[in-house]
Amino acid sequence: MTCNLLLVDDHALIRAGVRALVLDIPGYAVIGEANDGAQVLEKFDALQPDIVLLDLSMKHTSGLDALQQLKRAYPKSKVLILSMHTDPELIMCALEAGAHGYLLKDTTANELEHALLALRNNERYLSPAIAHTVINQALIRNHAQASTPAHRHNLTARQLEILRLIVRGKSTREIANGLGLSIKTVEAHRSQIMKRLQIFDVAGLVLFAVREQIISLDD
Repeated sequence: MTCNLLLVDDHALIRAGVRALVLDIPGYAVIGEANDGAQVLEKFDALQPDIVLLDLSMKHTSGLDALQQLKRAYPKSKVLILSMHTDPELIMCALEAGAHGYLLKDTTANELEHALLALRNNERYLSPAIAHTVINQALIRNHAQASTPAHRHNLTARQLEILRLIVRGKSTREIANGLGLSIKTVEAHRSQIMKRLQIFDVAGLVLFAVREQIISLDD
């Protein structure tokens, strides 16, 4: 079954380039485009895409505003940010607003395919190039919130190992291959981790992992 995409960017050349990359990935199709954040909700209403590829910097309505509007109207919508920005605060804001993934515009076709597959499988995706940035920002926030009581958790050693890989942006398949586990086993661990922690987004998992010293910049 084809996974339908809505592409939102105010630069026609960028949209054409991303569309060309998508054409080379089997099982995906760009069914609509928008050149401003203000059009996102209208286009989503009309097309009901499976995934929205969204730029953050647009002339009128910003991508972040469009993301927040979309998530209010369609909480289960899947959004992959495709941006040139590496500002840590902006990345965290996008993740906290409900983005399922964040990819830099200089990404390769292979990485785009990995990101789309992750979202298609109801997973999150962080570009490896910004995973360090996100962790660093989480550390800064952690220091600012040092008085916040730490969460208690009962994660197993294997679950902690998988959590470290999740917050680094690894997909389920990559984790399974790296640890010599089946994909179903990793999916089960991922589900148990989120249920035990009651955290269901990448930004929250990163903040938790840093606060609990499960991961650090030197990890």
